[in-house]
Amino acid sequence: MFSTLFNLFRKPPLKLSATLPAWSIAAPALAWVLLAASYFGLGQRLGVFFTLLLVLGLFAGVLAAVFHAEVVAHRVGEPYGTLVLAIAVTAIEVALIVSLMIAGGPETTGLARDTVFAAVMIILNGMVGLCLLAGGRKHGEQTFGLYGVSAALATLTAISVLTMVLPNYTTTTAGPVYSNSQLAFIAIVSLVLYGTFVLVQTVRHRDYFLPEAAADEGIHAAPPTGKMAATSAALLFACLVSVVLLAKSLSPAVEAAVAAAGAPKALVGIIIAAVVLLPESIAAYQAARANRLQTSLNLALGSALASIGLTIPAVAIVSLVTGWTLSLGIDIKSTVLLVLSIVVATLSLGTGRTTVMQGTVHLVIFAVYLFTTIVP
Repeated sequence: MFSTLFNLFRKPPLKLSATLPAWSIAAPALAWVLLAASYFGLGQRLGVFFTLLLVLGLFAGVLAAVFHAEVVAHRVGEPYGTLVLAIAVTAIEVALIVSLMIAGGPETTGLARDTVFAAVMIILNGMVGLCLLAGGRKHGEQTFGLYGVSAALATLTAISVLTMVLPNYTTTTAGPVYSNSQLAFIAIVSLVLYGTFVLVQTVRHRDYFLPEAAADEGIHAAPPTGKMAATSAALLFACLVSVVLLAKSLSPAVEAAVAAAGAPKALVGIIIAAVVLLPESIAAYQAARANRLQTSLNLALGSALASIGLTIPAVAIVSLVTGWTLSLGIDIKSTVLLVLSIVVATLSLGTGRTTVMQGTVHLVIFAVYLFTTIVP
């Protein structure tokens, strides 16, 4: 079992056959069966064994989601393919955050900030660092289109600072919050920035985000049929929803484990964010190992932009409708790590060429982020 999972992580993107493999259909079915069992209280009778089954179902859903994302991406082509997984995961993540905010009330006003910051740090340092290290270790030096990555980093810098740093320094309201008018304005700005980036990526300057040359034979293979791609799109959605819901079901066990270890509660948010981002992380890792670093970076940076650009407007609407105060500003330590991450990403991705050195630097920053979360 574990050797199979390990091999799936190490393989380049899956080669597509004429029909969908049985496991890719059975995996989401298994995940939804476990969710139904959890809803009817089976977990209380089985205890730890059922928790292990939920973990198995979660990873099965993740691997199936990656496979179906490959099918859909191969059908629609780049850069549309990288948008499929990023926007799908982020939309479901936003729905989860909004539902938790509505259920939790005013006490959850910092949930969106914590989740978005964790997602940005995981993507910008963990995901990018692992991809650069894995790709550099296998291929030595890798190249990518500088214009597309530069546009993504410029957008990410602006949207990150405006949503998570600037609230600490405005004076209309005290504390790390925006006033209602400021919050509405920043929500609109976030949508404008992300919408413009998507327009540039898919229409105006699509060539900036295309790989210079096909790096593996999977790209040359005939694309799947429309029926097969539509089936995979439906199964992809089913997989992603099950992954998020299973992560939510596992959160009490994660919270209990974190509390038993004496770690800060913020670690729970990081674990949940990492689980939700796992499908994108695996897809980006596989692309980097297949020497398709452009696709890998499209996935990673696009995911970070979607995470902020879609989450902040959604939670802003919830805040304005309910009248709850939305806490967006991050603390000083988090601000330092965010600025450091953006500066290092700008430098390491500023030449169009990467090696294991850049990957190591990003992973070290990610390790510092995790360590200072546990030992503040």
